[in-house]
Amino acid sequence: MEPATRAPLAGAPLTAASVASPPSTSIRAAPEPVYWEPDRSILPPPWPVPPMPTAIARGLMGRCPACGKTHLFNGYLRVAAECGQCGAPLGLARADDAPPYFTILLVGHIVIPLMVLAQRLQNPSTLTMSAIFLPLSLFLTLALLRPVKGGTVGLMLKLDLLRDLPER
Repeated sequence: MEPATRAPLAGAPLTAASVASPPSTSIRAAPEPVYWEPDRSILPPPWPVPPMPTAIARGLMGRCPACGKTHLFNGYLRVAAECGQCGAPLGLARADDAPPYFTILLVGHIVIPLMVLAQRLQNPSTLTMSAIFLPLSLFLTLALLRPVKGGTVGLMLKLDLLRDLPER
C-alpha cells in the first residue's frame, strides 16, 4: 500500500513528494480569503500648509494662514470665504465660540491682577475702579478678539478642521 499524499498548503514550500504525486481530484484547498481594505491615504490639500506656529502667527496678524499674502477678514470678524492668492477655503474654518472664550481668558488674566494690585496699593473707590477697569476691559476685548480669531482660524486650517470640505 502506498502512503497517502496531501496537497501542499498555500504558502507552504514545495517538496519532491508534493510535486511527484498530484493531489486528489475531489479535495481542493480553499482559497485564502481576500479582505477589503479602504484607502486611508490622506491627500495633501491643494493650498500650502505651513508649520503650526507659522499658521497661527499669520492668523494673529490677520493674514491668510496658508500663504500669508492676503487678508483673512472681510470685516471686523467676518472671515473671507477663500484666499485670493492660494485658494485656501478660509470660510470653512468655523471658529464659533473659541475666540470669545480665549479672549475672555486673556482679558481676565490681565485685568483682574491689575484690579487686585490697584486695590492693595491705593484702595480707590468703587466708582474710580469702575471708571478705570470697565473701559480697559472693553478696549482689551475689542483689541484682542480679532487677532485671537485669526490665530484660531490658522490653527483650524493647519489641523484640517474644516466643515463640508469638498472632495479633493
